[in-house]
Amino acid sequence: MPPEGGKFIPDLHFEQEVHAEGFAAVCGIDEAGRGPLAGPVVTAAVVLPEGYELAGLTDSKQLTAKKRDKLFEQLMADERVQKSIVSATAAEIDELNILRATHLAMARAAQGLPSPADFALIDGLPVPNFPLPSKSIVKGDSRSLSIAAASILAKVTRDRLMAELDAQYPAYGFAKHAGYGTAAHLAALRAYGPCPEHRRSFAPVAQVLTQPDLPLLFE
Repeated sequence: MPPEGGKFIPDLHFEQEVHAEGFAAVCGIDEAGRGPLAGPVVTAAVVLPEGYELAGLTDSKQLTAKKRDKLFEQLMADERVQKSIVSATAAEIDELNILRATHLAMARAAQGLPSPADFALIDGLPVPNFPLPSKSIVKGDSRSLSIAAASILAKVTRDRLMAELDAQYPAYGFAKHAGYGTAAHLAALRAYGPCPEHRRSFAPVAQVLTQPDLPLLFE
């Protein structure tokens, strides 16, 4: 249950509980980009030093883009913070489905840390067959500082990747909507067909591909 006032404040109590059980290196894991029609799903794993503090660090969804960018730069510049940022591609999402591709990317992030973690705190629901002992925390990005840090690294990284894809595929407006199914994105999808970064297993993209007279630019 949320505290009085209805809003969690992330702290290190989940990490401390796991440390008390004998685990030395606890990483927080979160993702960005499950819902969009295009682009990768990006995941991050973060191990914070004991007693870590960073003003304003919280769930990325509660922050402005400017504040996210500032916190991203602070986290990336801090050598005490161990981090790993990886992704699963649109092609992998189509092959595996979005849930399995997200779980794959989460495992990649945990395994990509500079020094191995021995326990993971994961935002959301349980992840089956995870390569580390783990605890899944609903709304973990607003309750655990290491998951909050991971949420910022994943979100900012993905937004920047989508801006790069916007330069490559300017017809779709990826820099504005990050691949989400906005009215403008859907209109562009109907006008031009999908590009290689579109998730063809997602219904709006699959529906466009059934239109026989659609001029597909990237086939």
